[in-house]
Amino acid sequence: MQMKKLLALLLMLSFTAVTARTFAASRDFYQIKIYHLKNAEQEQMVDDYLKNAYLPALHRAGISKVGVFKPVKATNAQATERLIYVFIPFKSMADFQKLPQKLEKDKLHQSDGATYLNALYTAVPYERIETILLNAFEDSPKFNLSNVTSPKSERIYELRSYEGHTEAISKNKIEMFNKGDEIGIFRKLNFNAVFYGEVIAGSRMPNLMYMTTFANKADRDQHWDAFGKDADWKVLSAKPEYKNNVSKNVSLLLYPTDYSDI
Repeated sequence: MQMKKLLALLLMLSFTAVTARTFAASRDFYQIKIYHLKNAEQEQMVDDYLKNAYLPALHRAGISKVGVFKPVKATNAQATERLIYVFIPFKSMADFQKLPQKLEKDKLHQSDGATYLNALYTAVPYERIETILLNAFEDSPKFNLSNVTSPKSERIYELRSYEGHTEAISKNKIEMFNKGDEIGIFRKLNFNAVFYGEVIAGSRMPNLMYMTTFANKADRDQHWDAFGKDADWKVLSAKPEYKNNVSKNVSLLLYPTDYSDI
């Protein structure tokens, strides 16, 4: 009898482990690389590398869609530095970890990106690279391509960052998106979200981030006006369990480069 119980327990633990691995593998893992640049020359060098070497190499590595974005000038008028945001969706953290090795073995990447990869210290292509790593939300496990069809030069991609007071409070906001179905409200109102993710490594933590897309700035403003007036949002935001769960909300308005896949 004891042996039967032990076998049953081992089978249950094995099933649980397999289920957990399957669940984890079914959710995307995201990297956001932010290039910090000081002048037009650096921006051009990074653009050339991303367009002609990096994105093609990622495509060869099985990552078919990569987003490259820059700040809308009106929202960045006071900034002295230039920024390029690169959004890379992976099927798992393991795929993210394997990428550097794949790029090192990709001879075409090494030759096409030689100017950038072999730059001298006297002519660096960027000042710093910032990296943010994220796990996709449970209720939005995969990234999405936007249904927006306006010209790329007119589109607005809004990257939002919601910092939490503590880890537990940040988890509560993530629960609000999932269990509370804040994601459902965004879907209903056609916000065309590219991704929702919990930041697991970055300079501003605890934190969550998500990206929505719009035909243009006016369309973006109309969507947020509708969101604020939405009956479901009013009910959800009034629930006491979800009060005061964001300490800082940062919104960046971006546009896709002409070579961006997303």
